[in-house]
Amino acid sequence: MARSEEIRIALVVAEFNYDITSMMLNKALSHAEFLGVKVTYVVKTPGSYDAPLPVKSLLERNDVDAVVVLGAIIKGETKHDELVAHQVARKLMDLSLEYRKPVALGIIGPGATRLQAMERIEEYARRAVEAAVKQAKRIKKLATTKYLDKTVYVE
Repeated sequence: MARSEEIRIALVVAEFNYDITSMMLNKALSHAEFLGVKVTYVVKTPGSYDAPLPVKSLLERNDVDAVVVLGAIIKGETKHDELVAHQVARKLMDLSLEYRKPVALGIIGPGATRLQAMERIEEYARRAVEAAVKQAKRIKKLATTKYLDKTVYVE
């Protein structure tokens, strides 16, 4: 992916399962730097379930083009992990549509064991940052592109 100096992202990181999410944060920061993306804010939240409120606050800011949410929802003895993951994902999608800014889902789970989560740290952090940057670039380009009787490709 090309360098993206003009894109500014914020990271929201769940503290629940922080042994996993702290490593996700480090990988996300490292990958953002590699891409030349400015990270304007890092906001910690108690858990993935608590992420939508700070995400909403960040999306309201002019110095944030996209938000990356990092978390790990580990499978327990009940289906609580499924409830949390589905509700969070739905609300984050709603916020993205409401504010017309990308919100990238870098949350491992539901159904993941601790070992599976550990194995996915780098992949989820990197993919979430890349998704946020790609979408932010394309949304910005789409806003300034006009149809002139020829198919427009926004990539």
